[in-house]
Amino acid sequence: MSNYIYGIHPVMEALSSGKKIEKVLLRQGFEGPQARALTTLLKEKEVPYSWVPAQKLNSMVNGAHQGVVAYISQVDYVSFEEMIENALNHKAAPLFMILDGVSDVRNLGAVARTAECAGFDGIIVPAKGTAAINDDAVKSSAGALLRIPVAKVANLKIPIYYLLESGFQMVAATEKGADYIYDINLKKPTAIVMGSEGRGISPSVLDLCDIQAKIPMAGAIGSLNVSVAAAVFMYEAVRQREGR
Repeated sequence: MSNYIYGIHPVMEALSSGKKIEKVLLRQGFEGPQARALTTLLKEKEVPYSWVPAQKLNSMVNGAHQGVVAYISQVDYVSFEEMIENALNHKAAPLFMILDGVSDVRNLGAVARTAECAGFDGIIVPAKGTAAINDDAVKSSAGALLRIPVAKVANLKIPIYYLLESGFQMVAATEKGADYIYDINLKKPTAIVMGSEGRGISPSVLDLCDIQAKIPMAGAIGSLNVSVAAAVFMYEAVRQREGR
C-alpha cells in the first residue's frame, strides 16, 4: 500500500500542516508524552484513530513506524455547506446521499459509483465509523469517488439540520418505514440516508428524518446489501424525475 505515512514526527507534522489524513492506527500499548501529544492533536483535528496490535503495523510497514501509521486521504473533501450551496445554485432539486456507518470499503465504493451514475450531487459521511476512502474504495467506485463531491463531518446531525433548513426532505432507508420507496415523491430536493447492514441508521439520525421508507421484500432473507439497497433508492429518484 502506498497511501500512508508512518512514524510519530512525520504523522504529527502532516497533521499540523493540514495534510488530509483519513485515519491513524496506533500500536496497542503506545504510551508516554508523545502518545498523549499525538492523540490530543488527532482529537483537535477531528481525525479518527484506533488502537491495533503491533503485528498489524509490522505487516504494513517495513521501516520503523514507532507505533504510528496514518492513511492519507485519496480524495479532496469539500465542506458540506459548499457542497449543498453549489448544488442549489445549479439545480432546483438536488439529490444527496448520506451514509451512516457504512464501514465496508467495497460497499462505499459501490454506492459512490451508483450515486455518480445516477447524477447525485454529493455524498456525506461521518468521520468515525465510515470505511477509509483509500485505493480500494476508489477502485471499487470505478473512479467515482474522484468525481463526485464528498463531505466528511464530525457529526451527521449538523449537515442534516442544514439540509432541512435549506428545504430538503430527509428520506431514511429502513425496513421499519411505513411507506414503500415507490410511494415517496423524490422530485423534491432530497437527501437519502443509508445505514450499516448490521445496525442500520443510528437512532439520533433516524429521529431527524421526516420520511422513513422501505423496499418491498418477498424472500426469506429479508434484507439487501447496503449498496444494492442504495441503488434501488437512487434509481427510483431517477425514474421519477425522468417521468418513466
